[in-house]
Amino acid sequence: MEIEDRLSPNYNARKGGLAPTSVVLHYTAMESAEAALERLCDEASEVSAHYLISREGAIFKLVDETHRAWHAGEGRWAGREDMNSRSIGIELDNDGACGFDEPLMEALERLLADILKRHALPPKAVLAHSDFAPERKADPGRKFPWQRLAKKGLSVWPDASLEGDFMRQAASFGYPIELGEKLVLEAFRQRFRPTASGPIDPADRAMMSGLARQFPADVTERFARRTPSRPIGLES
Repeated sequence: MEIEDRLSPNYNARKGGLAPTSVVLHYTAMESAEAALERLCDEASEVSAHYLISREGAIFKLVDETHRAWHAGEGRWAGREDMNSRSIGIELDNDGACGFDEPLMEALERLLADILKRHALPPKAVLAHSDFAPERKADPGRKFPWQRLAKKGLSVWPDASLEGDFMRQAASFGYPIELGEKLVLEAFRQRFRPTASGPIDPADRAMMSGLARQFPADVTERFARRTPSRPIGLES
């Protein structure tokens, strides 16, 4: 897997010795990968990510995984804040309105497989930005093919289960239910039912029940190991 360094000055130390427990996917919503790289590497912007993948499938490393990149902002998942200290951020070269190019998806699948293996993370660790910050963010959006990743063991997709309490089971999966039913439903549908609309229906309740049953949120915290992870950028 070939990775090009385009290092950003926008990072700091992960707080409290935290190790990554999530991988967060974003879209750039910019006109090109080069424009996004310029912004992510501009000290004045105060934003960054660990990686960016272009539409053509080129992978750029901006911040070392041991550091805290500035991609997540405010948000909460499974009751925990400071997602920047707890995650690895991947920006995808996409405008938010179109589908995701095949070379980009193939590169993302290679990178995700490598990250999950090296950090011993399960598929449920891969999150949308909108999952934990639904009041602010919609990326990677309704066009992103989550089910494709799940079929390859790189994300999750629920089996429909018996209907249950939507918000209680949303909390069990990890959603920040303190933001209210409207925002949680929107975040859930962004990812799992992108063509759905209207109030909560039986399909929403059945799928959320499946998520809570199959993929409950982790209750333990992970801290950085003393030994560094294997460097990437080589054939794997």
